[in-house]
Amino acid sequence: MKPLVQGLDCIIEEGAQIGENVRLGHRVIVRRHTVIEEGVSVADGAVLGREPSRAKTSTLVTGELDSLVIGHGTQVGAYAILYAGTVIGSDCFIADQAQIRERCHLGHHVIVGHNSTIENDSFVGDYTKLQTGVYLTAKSTVEEHVFLAPMVTTTNDPYIARTEARHTATRGPLIRRGARIAAAAVLLPGVEVGQEAVVGAGAVVTKDVPPYQVMMGVPARVIRPTPEEQWLFPREEDV
Repeated sequence: MKPLVQGLDCIIEEGAQIGENVRLGHRVIVRRHTVIEEGVSVADGAVLGREPSRAKTSTLVTGELDSLVIGHGTQVGAYAILYAGTVIGSDCFIADQAQIRERCHLGHHVIVGHNSTIENDSFVGDYTKLQTGVYLTAKSTVEEHVFLAPMVTTTNDPYIARTEARHTATRGPLIRRGARIAAAAVLLPGVEVGQEAVVGAGAVVTKDVPPYQVMMGVPARVIRPTPEEQWLFPREEDV
């Protein structure tokens, strides 16, 4: 069994579970609600298993949370914050200053870029990539092999924080497998981006994006089909 290697001034709370061949940088904080599997590396200043806090006026409901689980071989960057109740698959890469909130589930080989945020109750599938500065709103579903370019923003509140109706209407996007969303695009609440669809840079997506189609503009509209040579997943009728 290879011992834990840790830097200076780390805090590991009683109850945390740490596997073999784990490396912690300087000043890493590991809360009791944390399971770190073998071969994980964590850079300086990261906080693992953080409990949610909220403003006095917040409507966030957290409840009792399970442990944060970090799958084997995953790399966690400097000053990243990973919350309790979240499961991160194996061989993921969580870049510096990324934040992943409670009750999220990340598959295997997921990349979360520098300063990106994944809000609570979201799902991210295997081999999906979130580049620098992506904001994935609460209650989002992103399937496998999706690409989100830098500064993509998603939203989930159609009432923009006004009226009580928003509490039951909150819904993040559903982004199907193989979809690609270019830099600085904005997705409005509840839109579905179809399989192998493409959203152009700077687009504002106000309605569903059909599968295998390219949408661009403000508001976004269908421009042309996604080139077949770029598909990872053929249409069922073509198989």
